Amino acid sequence: MATAEMNPQANVICIKWGTRYPADYVNRLYNMVRRHTTCDIRFYCFTEIAEGLNPAIIVKPLPELNVAPEDNRYAYRKEAALCQDDLGGLQGQRVVFFDLDVVIVDNIDELFTFPQGDDFVIINDWNTKGNHVGQASCYSWRVGTLGHIKQYFEDHPKEVVKRFHTASQEYLSDQVIKTRGPLVFWPQAWFRSFKSHCLPKGVLRHFRPAAIPPGAKVIVFHGSPKPEEALVGKWSLDKPVPLYKRWYKAVQPTAWIAEHWK
Repeated sequence: MATAEMNPQANVICIKWGTRYPADYVNRLYNMVRRHTTCDIRFYCFTEIAEGLNPAIIVKPLPELNVAPEDNRYAYRKEAALCQDDLGGLQGQRVVFFDLDVVIVDNIDELFTFPQGDDFVIINDWNTKGNHVGQASCYSWRVGTLGHIKQYFEDHPKEVVKRFHTASQEYLSDQVIKTRGPLVFWPQAWFRSFKSHCLPKGVLRHFRPAAIPPGAKVIVFHGSPKPEEALVGKWSLDKPVPLYKRWYKAVQPTAWIAEHWK
């Protein structure tokens, strides 16, 4: 296992724009990272709203996408804008990005030593057959090696959105493959989907709680439910689940989320 001596300093970044995620999400992510690593962490949040963030978090302005306002949509401000070559003054340094709605459940030291050189490393998407799409809840790269991805989006925003629509992680993956070759993935056991790997199958979700899979370091919440919803046993706190989907869109209160997501 990696130790602080092997990697004395590591950079973790996240992005928060608008009000969809409150400051508490960033603070929880910061706390989870600190609890689950022995490395000397520098934690950066790229945001235009810094109120409420832990003072230990290094706040940086949102990277700009030089496109018309109508083209600055979806999550391209994450998968494209964060590719900026001089991102946050970190050029030449390796960073590990986390989405705000992950739950870290075990030591993550190995994330900071697993990639070597200029490798781009990402989760292998569970919902895609083959190895051509990365799941962008956690990925790592050396700042200064992906600037062409931001530039291409700025030069062709309408073309990109027409092809990929809201699937910005597919755009990111496509560009990496074109310029760097096959995607490099984290070991499969490290990142698990709450819906696909923690929840029981089908109607069993009405009777059994979700469990952390063996070897998991990070649980990824994509779509519904979010951590605060699964914690209390709700698929969605915003709107009711349609009757015909209730047989599988169900979750029991998940106590272990409270243990880790704080």
